[in-house]
Amino acid sequence: MDPLLIYKALSNETRRQIMVWLKDPEQYFDKTPYIEHGIDFRIGVCVSDIQAKAELAQSVVSNYLLTMQKAGLLEAERYGKWTFYRRNEKTIQQFAEYIRTEL
Repeated sequence: MDPLLIYKALSNETRRQIMVWLKDPEQYFDKTPYIEHGIDFRIGVCVSDIQAKAELAQSVVSNYLLTMQKAGLLEAERYGKWTFYRRNEKTIQQFAEYIRTEL
């Protein structure tokens, strides 16, 4: 875990909002298409759904997600031609512990 990368990733309001959305995806995203494909939010949320929710260009959202993945905040999983992102709770807990003990 690199705290500096996490601070940088969370310094952008949209990236911070994505973390909130992914904490409880059922509250923010329609699960119907996932059920129709035999998957659920445990795999993550599709990039296209995150992009639509953020109302930003796909290239911007993809860059944001990559930044967050490099910081260790997100995990990505390919399913067919789609990429799904979910929170990396282990890193989030490590970062929370770092904040609690080091700052």
